[in-house]
Amino acid sequence: MKIYLCILLTAMSLSAIAQRMTLSGTVRDATTGETLIGAVVSQQGTSNGVPTNSYGFYSLSVNQGKNTIVFSYVGYKTLVKEIDFNGSVKHDVALEVDQSSLEEVVVSASARNKNITTPQMGSFKFSIEEIKNVPVLFGEKDLLKTIQLLPGVQSGGEGSANFFVRGGGGDQNLILLDEAIVYNASHLLGFFSTFNSDAVKDVQFYKGGIPSQYGGRISSVMDITMVDGNQKKLSAEGGLGLIASRLKLSGPLPNDRGSFMISGRRTYADLFLKLSDDPDINQSNLFFYDLNAKLNVKINDRNRLLFSGYFGKDDLGFADRFGFNWGNSTATVRWNHILSDRLFSNTSFIYSTFNYNVGITGNNGDFDIASKIGNWNVKQDFSFYPSNRSTWRFGFNALRQTVSPASLDAQEGANVNSIEIEKRNGLDISAYISHDWKPWDKLSIIYGLRFVDFMVLGPGTFYSFDNAGEVLNERAYTGNSVLKHYFNLEPRISASYLLNSKSSIKGSYNRLAQNLHQLTNSTSALPTDQYVLSSLNIKPQLADQFSIGYFRNFNDNNYEFSVESYYKKMANQIDFKTGADLQANTRLEAELLYGRGRSYGLEFFLRKSSGKLNGWVSYTLSKSERQFDGINNGTWFNARQDRTHDLSIVAMYRLADSWTLGTNFIFNTGNAVTYPAGKYTISNTTLFYYNERNANRFPNYHRLDISATYERLGNNNRYGSSWTFGLYNAYNRRNAYLIDFRESELNPAITEAYKIALFGIIPSITWNFKF
Repeated sequence: MKIYLCILLTAMSLSAIAQRMTLSGTVRDATTGETLIGAVVSQQGTSNGVPTNSYGFYSLSVNQGKNTIVFSYVGYKTLVKEIDFNGSVKHDVALEVDQSSLEEVVVSASARNKNITTPQMGSFKFSIEEIKNVPVLFGEKDLLKTIQLLPGVQSGGEGSANFFVRGGGGDQNLILLDEAIVYNASHLLGFFSTFNSDAVKDVQFYKGGIPSQYGGRISSVMDITMVDGNQKKLSAEGGLGLIASRLKLSGPLPNDRGSFMISGRRTYADLFLKLSDDPDINQSNLFFYDLNAKLNVKINDRNRLLFSGYFGKDDLGFADRFGFNWGNSTATVRWNHILSDRLFSNTSFIYSTFNYNVGITGNNGDFDIASKIGNWNVKQDFSFYPSNRSTWRFGFNALRQTVSPASLDAQEGANVNSIEIEKRNGLDISAYISHDWKPWDKLSIIYGLRFVDFMVLGPGTFYSFDNAGEVLNERAYTGNSVLKHYFNLEPRISASYLLNSKSSIKGSYNRLAQNLHQLTNSTSALPTDQYVLSSLNIKPQLADQFSIGYFRNFNDNNYEFSVESYYKKMANQIDFKTGADLQANTRLEAELLYGRGRSYGLEFFLRKSSGKLNGWVSYTLSKSERQFDGINNGTWFNARQDRTHDLSIVAMYRLADSWTLGTNFIFNTGNAVTYPAGKYTISNTTLFYYNERNANRFPNYHRLDISATYERLGNNNRYGSSWTFGLYNAYNRRNAYLIDFRESELNPAITEAYKIALFGIIPSITWNFKF
């Protein structure tokens, strides 16, 4: 805390003695009042410019006297103002939508050449408007499905919202919704994501060069910002699809004090079940719903409060014999405070939780299985702008997490016993500092350091085990005593060097630590996958990632090309012992193995960002491996998510003023899988024998999706509607979702493989509206 206070006092002192004039303020949409993230504020005729931060705030240093300032944002009219500076000036700006630009489908949300000039690599930024014409399953705009079309990002499987980044695991991705952690980002077992597109304003995705303000995961960060709400007038928009509908309302608060937004979505597949004559089916459940809400309150020109929340739930059930529900809840309170024209503060109080419940009625009686994970988080972030070539970011946060593993509650008369698994608690204290620095025109650097102290907390009974999993020691702790500290320093650095006005080379190094671990044995994350915290036996996962890349733009920045290579080594990776007992196990840690991982690859990305035809092509050539002493005789083996080739082609074409066509083609190498190497019989029961881990492959996966959108807008883009028609898997490819083995019915001595395909061709139609 002493170091942190010294940094704060130094920053405030520097702000007070700075000699240059400062222009600061907020950039907004003139129609809705929504803040614009990444808008560029620059001094005309110079390279002097800065982007707005995630709250639309900017701070630009200029010389005394008259200066011409340019405010620009893709899809909006550029605003040019001449300002006479005799001192620091606060100037809020509202940009108007450029109606002529709406005739094109733009897939860039920043300065046209920012991909060349910024030292940030391995990152993507986009808004919902930019992905609205990408075909997806059931016609729903989906952030997670779009992320899976980027280089270095792999899908968890057919219809799955789970994804893997540069060879990492599905639990190694940090997903934030208005700064709150989202533990399970899927509905209906992965066919939908938890993010209602109507409620989302902006998405920033990092797979390399991860900034120091983010921590807790070792593969990627997906930072999602919800819309603030229309500050000018009451508005509504939504959509009606084949199996889901959604509605969003937003509007201003009285006396121009801010805005509100509330958005809901629900599927109604369960309503069709009611039409069945079978009582088991018409009494079954199959639906999800979610609710997003945000309140944006302006206290004065320097202070703003933001309240946001999310609640979502899935409910699956078969008659009165089986019930399964799960859901996420988040709540965030943020205080934006402009301390000076160069120092911006954000204070956040955050709550997040995920839980699931399984209820079973059978011959053995009634019993329930329940699990929960949650956290309370306090964050303080500062941004300091001493000059246009230098930005400092620093802060701290305290995150307390509680994991309640799956426990079994047997009802009276059941033939199974109740099993209560103890909660586990942890406290994560971290602080960071980062410097975005441009020492000269051709060189830009972002470097920083994050310090993490994870504390294993009581109460509870903790065990130590030998190599065979037998208990060596058992000790009970009471209260919130600190049982162990895990200290980690996480240096981060990214740099870019301009070769010329059209190309640059970049490099980065990241070290990251992770203290929350998801235990899963499939590539598709399930709600019932268990979480564990770092403990006396489980160490934090660590990753060191090195990246280097070449970036070039063509044809007046209309085409972007990049090639990035990376190498990532991972320590303290977790897997299961063969035959592990995972459910309701009071000594689950005895079933775990600890090892290391490595992944490396090449990523190619070509994007056309303007014109009637635009889109991108991404290709990844990669390898991901793991090594555990207790698996494969200690030799390296393929990770489940290892794929040699991964290709995505996305194209959108403005056919006419009202029609837009979209298509994407996907090809990737099949997932690594373990097939049986033999079989044996015990008591007339045939069992399979497995040899090398993940030495086999699913068949290659490929699919074509197409869509067509007809859109009619009213005057000034204030109201309108659209129809979207789509075909998922247009040529009806029967991709393998599961491959299993069985004895042949004709000859029991022969074992045959059989494939289960989840989807064939799926048509969709969605009507969207706004007014």
